Order: sequence, then C-alpha cells, then structure tokens
Amino acid sequence: MLNALVATYGWPGLADRIPVRCFASDPSISSSLKFLRKTPWAREKVEGLYLFMLRDQRRQSR
Repeated sequence: MLNALVATYGWPGLADRIPVRCFASDPSISSSLKFLRKTPWAREKVEGLYLFMLRDQRRQSR
C-alpha cells in the first residue's frame, strides 16, 4: 500500500496530503511503516488516501 502511494504521489506529495514528519523529513519505507504501525490515526489517513487513489485510477481508466 505504501509503495503504491509513493509510486503515485512521491514523498513530497504524501507529505503534502498527510502532514506527518516521517513523510517529510528523510523519508523511507521502513521508518514510515514503523511509525504507521504505532500511530492508528496516521494509518487511517494513509488507508483513506490509498482508497481514494484506487477509486481515482479506476475512474480515469474508464
């Protein structure tokens, strides 16, 4: 999920959409996953953005 978001939006785009330090300051997949495992509110925001991305991709492919 996180890999797909990074591929679509990039780290700066993720940091703009979800303002957490793990996306803005020296971002990596492993540090972001550690943070998201421990922080339910941030995980919910990432999951919501992922669902939005999937719906948007489906809408564009029609």
